[in-house]
Amino acid sequence: MIRKIERSDIPECVEVICASFMTVADEFGFTRENAPRFTAFATDEDRVLYWMCEQQRPMYGYYKDGKLVGYYNLYIPNDKEAELGSLCVLPDHRHEGIGDKLLEDAVAKARGMGAEVMKLSIVEENKVLRKWYEDHGFVHKETKKFDFFPFTCGYLEMSLEG
Repeated sequence: MIRKIERSDIPECVEVICASFMTVADEFGFTRENAPRFTAFATDEDRVLYWMCEQQRPMYGYYKDGKLVGYYNLYIPNDKEAELGSLCVLPDHRHEGIGDKLLEDAVAKARGMGAEVMKLSIVEENKVLRKWYEDHGFVHKETKKFDFFPFTCGYLEMSLEG
């Protein structure tokens, strides 16, 4: 079941986000020292509270047997775009279709807000994740390299029109 995240859910969201993104960190050798801004290390209650209260990001969680096992947020920079943030599923619940359901929900919510395009960023070296998003209709647009990350950022988007 997917439901809107409330302020009281934030500690559980932080746990799910960090645990989910830690598998990527482990796979690609990211550490707090070489990638302190990577989601697994940079997400805490203050950051999620900032997303919720200051940026007004809608947040949703997938609950299984009353436990949060998946999460995403939407950043709405303007009335034409939505940016998918921190979509994740706990490792023990992957390959159950939860990510598909969260992504479908995010697309539907963004369309419902009138967005014409959904954007997201990934670790470019994560070929499996890139293929998953492309299989769901996203198109790879560009890459950028930042000094503060030991990886390349890949940017994808999907048209929400039509």
